[in-house]
Amino acid sequence: MLKAERVLFLNFPYRMKMNTKTILLVDDEKGIRKVLGISLSDMGYEVHAAGDGESALAIFKKVKPPIVLTDIKMPGMDGVELLRRIKKIEPETEVIMITGHGNADTAIKSLKFEATDFVTKPINDDALEIALERARERIEMRQQIKTYTQNLEELVEKKTRDLLAAERMAAIGQTVTGLAHAIKNIAGGLKGGTFVLEKGIDLKDEKYLQQGWQMVRGNVDKIADMSLDLLNYAKTSAINFEMSDPNQPVKEIVRLMLPIAEKDKINLETNLDENLPKLACDTDLMHRALLNLVTNALDACRAKDSDKGSKKVTVKTSAADSGGVVYTVNDSGCGMTDEVKQQIFTRFFSTKGSHGTGIGLMLTKKIIDQHHGTITLTTKADGGCCFTVNIPPKDVR
Repeated sequence: MLKAERVLFLNFPYRMKMNTKTILLVDDEKGIRKVLGISLSDMGYEVHAAGDGESALAIFKKVKPPIVLTDIKMPGMDGVELLRRIKKIEPETEVIMITGHGNADTAIKSLKFEATDFVTKPINDDALEIALERARERIEMRQQIKTYTQNLEELVEKKTRDLLAAERMAAIGQTVTGLAHAIKNIAGGLKGGTFVLEKGIDLKDEKYLQQGWQMVRGNVDKIADMSLDLLNYAKTSAINFEMSDPNQPVKEIVRLMLPIAEKDKINLETNLDENLPKLACDTDLMHRALLNLVTNALDACRAKDSDKGSKKVTVKTSAADSGGVVYTVNDSGCGMTDEVKQQIFTRFFSTKGSHGTGIGLMLTKKIIDQHHGTITLTTKADGGCCFTVNIPPKDVR
């Protein structure tokens, strides 16, 4: 290859950007260093030279050349050891070994330590240039792979962002649709209640007035409950973990709901493990989550045909194998189909028609997730459901 051709090749823009024109030359013979240095400079390289392995390592750490050309046989640290140390510092460095005619075994050994190539003394310019070209091609290939990988990672990241954005939009659409349906149900109930009230006023009928007022008041309560659930669900502040009696929320809920259960002839019972250790949780949120489960269980019992056995809801606490607490809410209500089970925790899904919004179980699931717990639902062959909540222990010190 002519000198002009060499310069043209070595000044190819991609290789200029790769900075492959810096080379470290290592040989203990001063004459060889001088001759090879001139030849390499003539090829367009910036040459750094060293007469032994230790000096070469010092220069390498400072300059970090992409290519090293080193003799194998040197006093002190030989070329193979230098190769090994360079690869330890910078594994991607291309190292070309210089060997004599009687050092074939050593040259092959150097290839096991990931030497790029080797050239034999006396060094032929064409052979050296071929070895250097291979080194540059390896550097270029690595850079292309890195660029490709980086571009691929950026593409995957962009596609992931787009997908998440699409999922968020879909979730927003589902949320708006579900919320609109819940509001429509409440609005329908209010409209019916006001109609009955107006009839009572027109006819001066006390019975209509009472019925209309009960309908309006019931739907106003629904609006208040839905607003509270939505606010709790949207709350992003950190939960307040504190050590507390895990049975306390259950006792408060049963005390609150017992009069309602008795009115509907539902047996509301507890089976509490009084030996449970204190649990780290947000007591207000845990109270809300369990209250939703108990309320749903009572609703399921109300929906059950009175001729199909007694109506019963049992709330139980027990120790978890992990050291946490297990809450179970068991009812003898109307049960659920497999299709309903798959959707029970989704946005605004409710089996109560106009009487439910579906927010309660959404909120319950979110609270359990915030406590790093799990909630599962099983149904029984004779009807009824069992919600199981597992809350793991947490150190709040």
